[in-house]
Amino acid sequence: MTASADDASGELLLTKADYVALAGFRHGVRRYLAFAAAGAETAGLTSRQHQALLAIKAHPRDQMTIGELADELLIKNHSAGELVNRLMKARLVKRSPGTIDRRRVLVSLTRAGEGVLAALSQNNFRELQYIAPAFSGLVAQLERLAALQASTHAPD
Repeated sequence: MTASADDASGELLLTKADYVALAGFRHGVRRYLAFAAAGAETAGLTSRQHQALLAIKAHPRDQMTIGELADELLIKNHSAGELVNRLMKARLVKRSPGTIDRRRVLVSLTRAGEGVLAALSQNNFRELQYIAPAFSGLVAQLERLAALQASTHAPD
């Protein structure tokens, strides 16, 4: 990015090239999300269901509570509970009591859930590899922008 030093208000002045880079990044993100949503749909899932499977698999314990899932997906607990119910109906997740506190319910993937997630993730990873150059170029531009901003706000 070629942002210039800040103006009198302390705001960083963005150039046309900065806006082009930001628009390109946003387009890349939307393209990836559309690709991932189409893949989930092909597998018979909604995008949110796919996100739930991924969140559960990515959790350090490979299982999580409904509340943790809600936090991860930025949704309400009752919405996460309904989501888990639909995934259970599809036999992609299962519920089990917590090992320490048996009142807590933990959600984990079934074998079928693992298989569906693996297939989706392989396709999504390939797409990310394809669009990675656009993202890495933007990251470099953002780092330069952050350095410029830091240098203009450094104490004298």
